[in-house]
Amino acid sequence: MKRLHLFVLKTFFGPFLMTFFIVVFVLLMQFLWKYIDDMVGKGLEWNIVAELLLYASFALIPMAFPLAMLLASIMTFGNLGENYELVAIKASGISLFRIMRPLIVVAVALTFFAFYFSNNILPKTNLKFGALLVSVKNQKPEMVISEGVFSNEIDGYSIKVDRKSNKNNMLYGLLIYDHTDNKGNTNVTVADSGFMRISEDKKYMVMTLYNGQSATNMDPNKRGKDRTFPFRRETFGKEVVTISLEGFDFQRTDENRMRSQYKMMNLDQLTHQEDSFYTDFKARVRRFAVSMTYPKPLNDAVNFMTQPTDSLKKDYRATPDTLVNFDSIYHSLEPHVQNEVISMAISQARSNHQTINQNLHELYNRKTFINKLTMEKHKKFTWSVACLIFFFIGAPLGAIIRKGGLGMPVVVSILMFITYYMVSISGEKFAREDLWNMSTGMWFSTLLFLPLGIFLTYKSANDSGLLNLETYEHNIKRLFGFLFKRKEKTETH
Repeated sequence: MKRLHLFVLKTFFGPFLMTFFIVVFVLLMQFLWKYIDDMVGKGLEWNIVAELLLYASFALIPMAFPLAMLLASIMTFGNLGENYELVAIKASGISLFRIMRPLIVVAVALTFFAFYFSNNILPKTNLKFGALLVSVKNQKPEMVISEGVFSNEIDGYSIKVDRKSNKNNMLYGLLIYDHTDNKGNTNVTVADSGFMRISEDKKYMVMTLYNGQSATNMDPNKRGKDRTFPFRRETFGKEVVTISLEGFDFQRTDENRMRSQYKMMNLDQLTHQEDSFYTDFKARVRRFAVSMTYPKPLNDAVNFMTQPTDSLKKDYRATPDTLVNFDSIYHSLEPHVQNEVISMAISQARSNHQTINQNLHELYNRKTFINKLTMEKHKKFTWSVACLIFFFIGAPLGAIIRKGGLGMPVVVSILMFITYYMVSISGEKFAREDLWNMSTGMWFSTLLFLPLGIFLTYKSANDSGLLNLETYEHNIKRLFGFLFKRKEKTETH
């Protein structure tokens, strides 16, 4: 039995490691597609890009674990079924559960490791990734010159070229405005040709210009009617201009500024933040309810409900509708008094409408943030439990499909994971918008797929014909054969 378990483990770990790195790579390509515009043209060194991709890979691991477990378990038992090894093992009296026992231990261990990773390692890597991504986005782009367009990427300068040479990187028809004195277009340089290069320390832009002129407007020398505006013009055959590239060097963002974001917190920090924000949210809702303008019966009820607990001693069971009969009182009033009542009600309604508009958006944003904290807590558990669920789905599916390799298992795994992900996203959306209970929305996909995994495992362990694809193929062939025979008989008659 020990040799059998070692054989199953050896068969499993190879596909698992392979599929895990493939899944991380595919998800990383999606990350690059999303953030490619923030990295292109920034002049980033390779070690910065490699560090950013490393942290991004860590953020993708919680999603890669379940998919790799699903694909590896299907491939493992699919290979055993395709080579008739699974049939031989069952024929010797060994049940499917005994075959799955070592992999069940691996799935449980991976579930606990996934939770530990999500709770202890992932918040730290998310913090470093978020700070580094902000630094990359704030990095000024490397100097890029386009034909016929003014480039303002260097502070204090506007540069335009008419034509660029692809052979020797020469620029033709240069027009440079120097705004470093903050006096407008007072310093202009025109050159027939030239080229640019960045110094080795990337702190200066060195421009070598040929056959041009520079004109500078001077300060007025007199006042009144005799006031003139002199300027200086210089002609040059060659001129070298050095421009400081301040702000183009890479600067890292302080990580402490981003520690308050929910993705950078572990379970204890999320629970503490959730309790603090929810206490503040309830206090704001209470103040919002008190600030509303109510008719006197409702106002008495609101004041009563917002009093301290030790004063809640009197029995206050009457509802506003039973306190007074509005219709009878209203029709007994004089017409001018009725108009005053209507005017007062309209005024109160407008005041309440304004109060609601002022507070509703703020309260909604605060509740949404609280929901995000709660959702992040649940995600640390749901994606971890998904590893165990997908094993109990993938193992029986592999025994049923009886196909190894990367063909059918990949198709089935992707379809199953996409279905799980779509159900999970739908549940999260309903929970975030408070349409569903938070626990129900976050665990909705688990509640659907866990019974599926139990059902597939039970039927596969008992060799049920319900899940035997060959049975369906045989029945379909018999059905079509019967229909064709009946058609032939009808034609002969």
